Amino acid sequence: MNLSPRPLPDTSPTASGQSPHGPPRPRGPRLAGADISASIAVFLIALPLSLGIALATGAPLQAGLVAAAVGGLVAGRLGGSVLQVSGPAAGLTVVTAELIQHYGWRTTCAITVLAGAAQLALGFLRVARSALAVSPAIVHGMLAGIGVTIALAQLHIVLGGTPESSVLANLGSLPGQLARVHPAALATSALTLLVLLGWSRLPGGLGRIARPVPAALAAVAASTAFASLAGLRLPRVDLPSWSSHALPHLPEGPVLGLLAAVLTITLVASVESLLSAVAVDKLTTARPEPRMHIPRADLDRELRGQGLANMVSGALGGLPVTGVAVRSSANVRAGAVSRNSTVLHGVWIVLAALVLVPVLDLIPLAALAALVMAVGVQMVSINHIRTVTRHREVAVYAVTAAGVILLGVLEGVGLGIATAVAVALHRLSRTRITHEEDTGGRHHVRVRGQLTFLAVPRLSRVLHLVPRGADALVELDGSFMDHAAYESLQDWQHSHRSQGGTAEISARSGGRIAEPSRAVLSCCRPWTAWRNHHCDRTDKGRPAAEAPVATAAGGTEATEAGRTPEAARSGRQLASGISAFQRDTAPRVREELARLAREGQRPTQLFLTCADSRLVTSMITSSGPGDLFVVRNVGNLVPPPGAEGGDDSVAAALDYAVDVLEVESVTVCGHSGCGAMHALLNAPPAGGSSPLERWLRHGLPSLVRAKGAEGPRPRLAGREPADAAELLSLSNVVQQLEHLRRHESVAKRLAEGRIALHGMYFHVGEAQAYLLSGEEPVFSVVAPGEREGVHA
Repeated sequence: MNLSPRPLPDTSPTASGQSPHGPPRPRGPRLAGADISASIAVFLIALPLSLGIALATGAPLQAGLVAAAVGGLVAGRLGGSVLQVSGPAAGLTVVTAELIQHYGWRTTCAITVLAGAAQLALGFLRVARSALAVSPAIVHGMLAGIGVTIALAQLHIVLGGTPESSVLANLGSLPGQLARVHPAALATSALTLLVLLGWSRLPGGLGRIARPVPAALAAVAASTAFASLAGLRLPRVDLPSWSSHALPHLPEGPVLGLLAAVLTITLVASVESLLSAVAVDKLTTARPEPRMHIPRADLDRELRGQGLANMVSGALGGLPVTGVAVRSSANVRAGAVSRNSTVLHGVWIVLAALVLVPVLDLIPLAALAALVMAVGVQMVSINHIRTVTRHREVAVYAVTAAGVILLGVLEGVGLGIATAVAVALHRLSRTRITHEEDTGGRHHVRVRGQLTFLAVPRLSRVLHLVPRGADALVELDGSFMDHAAYESLQDWQHSHRSQGGTAEISARSGGRIAEPSRAVLSCCRPWTAWRNHHCDRTDKGRPAAEAPVATAAGGTEATEAGRTPEAARSGRQLASGISAFQRDTAPRVREELARLAREGQRPTQLFLTCADSRLVTSMITSSGPGDLFVVRNVGNLVPPPGAEGGDDSVAAALDYAVDVLEVESVTVCGHSGCGAMHALLNAPPAGGSSPLERWLRHGLPSLVRAKGAEGPRPRLAGREPADAAELLSLSNVVQQLEHLRRHESVAKRLAEGRIALHGMYFHVGEAQAYLLSGEEPVFSVVAPGEREGVHA
């Protein structure tokens, strides 16, 4: 609402030089109990996995512990994802093993340092988000190829042998390895896999007691105990003295080969870390009871943190470091609330490497090999295969996976990118264009798919099938049309009309078109902004493409007497909008509306918001017919029961929604720039001489709350309110929720646990929604969904 155009005095903290909440509270490191418990859970998972990954690469086993510790202490402290856990990852196992075979361990450490420096540079160049443009089919195919490679190599150790240097060599030697199986190694590995797979399935009370212990730790501990008690003679972990730990030296080898190695580590580690950070954001948002607001990952900072971690890890003789989804998800599920949990897990790794060496030396290598083999198998995800199949990207997935298995990671990813481009071009060139004539003699040209320059020759051939002077309708049912296709359609339309025919072009899907739609649609879209900014105007306020609208009496707007130009325009806009609805939207929603008409409405939410025209509830909440029961008024106010001059319409809507429709939640939504809040600030109503003033008196308790007289003052996550008006809008949402709780119907449902109350704030200028969360009145950002990246 814009009820008060008068400017407000600047009451922001920067203007006054003081915080609106008084002197700033001292901030210092706080260690929550949830972070301590989460760090222990992550440590227990990371310890055996780090040793197993080091074993799989052929690196010194201490290198895995160094990478895990650095990942926690450096990437955990400096990275951009608060809850992401970094360390040695299975996704880099194949790459690192190849580097060690070609260049040796010390040069591989130097390559890790250089890759970290490259990551650091990319982070400062702020290109992190561009890494997310890689097709998920390529990422999943890469992980699947790496998983197959890992599993085949570790299978030889499980059987008591030694892996070969390539997948084909491992496959070729597998029959001979099966003929000379080592029974002790096979029994130890089998026990490890049995415990690993069955740990989460333990029934009853035993399962409840055992489940807090990570399955990986339980499996390695059980197999170690078994091998020790049975006296099995097996190769075991052998951690030499740290005084003999190998450190890097200057890289030796062909320059191009070293550059390719650095590029491979940089790309794989960066993509895996960034996609893992996005996945952690999704897990954090999905937590049922978040203890506090966790900010979204800063991907550029995360890339810089990973770069520094790799530089430190390589310099200390550790494996390459990436963000790891398995450990990160464990951290989130364990209830971590800050980056302290990640840093602490690194501290525990350091302590274990210093004081638990005698215990670690008891672990059989066959147990670690079985653990890593299981991780490799899990990297070939059935869910990923279903997803790429559903999106018709099996070829991209298969080519990438095969390339990684047979040629290497960088080569496989390159083949996957080339295949993805070829598939995209094929789809663009396979647009379906048909022509038919109906019984009335009208010619229909239908275009299904993306209309690009690749389809222009076929489009031109089909359009020339329409006879001169005929009535024609071109229906576009796709999400994109490029400039070449646009020009081709335009030229044909002008030519056909000049020859006496009619040519109407309809974008049925409402999809994006490369040029303004005035040349494609026969009239402008009804949304005011579209009409204002995308339509040529031949007179004040009237689109050039807009035809006269017929009136109920059969005349046109030009013959309507007694109407001002402004009134005529509003009538045309209303009729144009209705016409567009009947043409484009009604056919799509008619079936659903018919069902709702038969079955009645069953909304799950009552949405109470301001009458401001900028708040489009269905757009903000992505809802449709039958989803929301909406109540709108000036200032999104809820008069408390028995309030003087109360408005029964809000109470009636509440009772109907709660008692009759049985909604499951009630949301009060305020917004930025609210005119009602400005009016309360500038001229608080006293006498109530007008209906508007009498109504705004219900907002006076919000004004009291904003001044700090009742409870803590609300704020937005990450910043204080921009000014007094925004503070009042936030306070108003909190206050109206208090009023809601006083209504009998709502109070009864709350006591029964059958309804939930939500507070929401929508910043119009930023198009950003905030939700009230936690015990303190803090409005947290609602983040947009991003593509999920899943890693081992």
